[in-house]
Amino acid sequence: MTRRPLLLATALAATPGWGARAAGPDPYETLRGRWLGIALGAGYDPAAEPYASRLAQLGARAREFQAAMLPGPATLWPGHPFDPPSGITFSYNRLWTMTQAYVQTGTGVTGDPGLLTDVLRGLDHLAATVYNPATTRYGNWWEWQIGSPRLLMDITAALYAQAGPDRVAAACAAVDHFIPDTMLTDYSGTSTGANRVDLCRSVALRGILGRSPQKIALARDALSPVFPYVTQGDGLYADGSFVQHTWVAYSGTYGQVLLDGLGRLFALLAGLPWDITDPGRQHILDSVEHAYAPLIHDGLVMDCVNGRAISRGYLRSDDQGVMRGDHYHGQALIAAIALLADGASPEERERWYGRIKGWIERDTVLPMLTSRQFAVGDLARLHAVAASPVPAAPEPLGHRLFPAMDRAVHRTPRFTAALAMASDRIAHYECGNGENPRGWHTGSGMLSWWPRGSGDQYTDWYWPTVDWYRLPGTTVSTRRLADRAGGEWGAPRPAVRWVGGTTDGTYAAVGQHLKGLGSTLQARKSWFFLDDAVVCLGAGITCTDGVPVETVVDNRNLGENGTQPLVRGRNWAHLEGHGGWVLPHGGELRTLRDDRTGAWADINTTSSPERRTRRWQTLWLDHGTDPADAGYAYVLLPGATRAETAARAGDRHWLTVLANDTTAQAVAVPRPGVTACTFWTAGTVGELTVSAGASVLVVRRGRTAALRISEPPRTGAPLELLWDHPVRAVTRAGDGVEVLEAGRRLRVRVTPGMACATHECEVALA
Repeated sequence: MTRRPLLLATALAATPGWGARAAGPDPYETLRGRWLGIALGAGYDPAAEPYASRLAQLGARAREFQAAMLPGPATLWPGHPFDPPSGITFSYNRLWTMTQAYVQTGTGVTGDPGLLTDVLRGLDHLAATVYNPATTRYGNWWEWQIGSPRLLMDITAALYAQAGPDRVAAACAAVDHFIPDTMLTDYSGTSTGANRVDLCRSVALRGILGRSPQKIALARDALSPVFPYVTQGDGLYADGSFVQHTWVAYSGTYGQVLLDGLGRLFALLAGLPWDITDPGRQHILDSVEHAYAPLIHDGLVMDCVNGRAISRGYLRSDDQGVMRGDHYHGQALIAAIALLADGASPEERERWYGRIKGWIERDTVLPMLTSRQFAVGDLARLHAVAASPVPAAPEPLGHRLFPAMDRAVHRTPRFTAALAMASDRIAHYECGNGENPRGWHTGSGMLSWWPRGSGDQYTDWYWPTVDWYRLPGTTVSTRRLADRAGGEWGAPRPAVRWVGGTTDGTYAAVGQHLKGLGSTLQARKSWFFLDDAVVCLGAGITCTDGVPVETVVDNRNLGENGTQPLVRGRNWAHLEGHGGWVLPHGGELRTLRDDRTGAWADINTTSSPERRTRRWQTLWLDHGTDPADAGYAYVLLPGATRAETAARAGDRHWLTVLANDTTAQAVAVPRPGVTACTFWTAGTVGELTVSAGASVLVVRRGRTAALRISEPPRTGAPLELLWDHPVRAVTRAGDGVEVLEAGRRLRVRVTPGMACATHECEVALA
């Protein structure tokens, strides 16, 4: 499971003046050569597309930055002072662009002595004025300890000979100062999860450039705390969840940083004295299919695991004008998987390549193989995967629960859906550094969904123009909230435990005890995920805020001037190109079609002020002002036609709502043999009785049945399940399940643990 070693001559081919010195056994030069091969790419033709145009664009940007550079007391480029968040990193980022243009073939400025002079002048200016051991860091810690040193080490590695020993020593000294060894010997604070990997990346390269085996070993060994599964706080959980900042579901952005950083370090150190041999690294390799792939849909990564990054859009600091939406984050994650594949087994690599090829082929919103976010290194890796003989893999079907981060993903041949919830473990939302100040209700049961073949619903200026009080699937008080309400960095967490569900991998029952952010609102919400539908129930909706309370059935982005017709029936509605909604018990479904205008700068202080307008179709249920014990029931039919929606609304035998109150919410769907229950407390629904709060799923097929049960309150106390149905034999009882009675009825005791795991019992029916 090692990366094929790169010949130093090949790795340094893009670095002027280094070809003649490439051979030789020096391990530090071997490592530096490998790093440049990883960072700058190898095995591609710079005269072929898409590389030729990408390299030419790189050269043009480098010339632009070179012309505009004007060192001042607190700036390197006018208008971009060091003081604001990431101002130093901004300067190093531009110098890295200029460096890449200098060392790579085909940029038009390859080996240009004037460009080299200005890069070195910029490095000297930053070292003299701000980034040196005499400076005490201020402002955003990330800039000093991750953003800037990472870029400084890349620049120094690429210009090692040209920079000379004094500059190399100064760069190493700066990293030593801002990332002291103690940052890597104590796994706590900001040195955990993806942040720890970034810190190790900079320290490992500092060890290579400073020829310090102790620093390289320190960086390697400091990765080991990242590998084990965690049970709280930052890191990767056994159920596939990934959490960063202690309280935030972050598989998409911080998860990408972790995979990308580890992929680089696995490949860098393979086969050398500092090889990463900790067996825990297998958890990282397993996570590709277990933790990350379920959250990628046709090239995008679901925004429910992107934290505050949903607000970034067009960043003013992005000289390429790249939209940072769900496809941007998803493609970055896919590129990280392609990089990590170098450290995987041949069998793993083949499976991953199949998934990557499938994502590449299905992403028609933002073609991956020409994506503007990628430098030629990532492009070359992705093109190599696309050209491999491995067949493209389809999207996997089924349901995945991520209990540790209060998320669920459901996939059927017709649609994909993602559910975001909040508890005392996972925040309603994250804001910070001027980002995402209005994400208040994204954890209040937001249900995102994509009909098959439709991938731009949440990409096309969704977040700047959406009504933040009407996110799809949520139940909210319309009480106005201040920006950053509840606090920053995952502080707003509701004091609730009952959030989670159970699944058999195809169907699922999921529930959320909702307490509103900055509100007296409480509600019990359940979602029952089926083959072609999601049944949504709400009960106990109570609020004393003095304002109306709404359940947002949906809010669809119709794009610019969208004309898709909304057709209403007696108890249903259908939106062409999207799907349908059914109210099985009736009720007044309110609708609004309006144009909304916004800018990314409205929700992110570092983003573009450009304003765009999008048309929205909103459907909601009004529970009135200060409701007491209100409820709702509706069925979501993603991708359904108008005729299918009307037929489902008229089928009185398709669905039975067995319960919808603050004791239990439950449905029976006879055709697939599904009975699904959310028990908020001990109680009985039909043939099912539980001794404590639980999520239960029963699926009958012919003369057999499978029962699934979990304990979302996470007390860990044993509970009993009684199914008042004749059972001939128990054919399988999973871990934690003790059969107490089987015959005229089934009675089992479940010892659930604390992770909201699903426990199984399969029976033959009498």
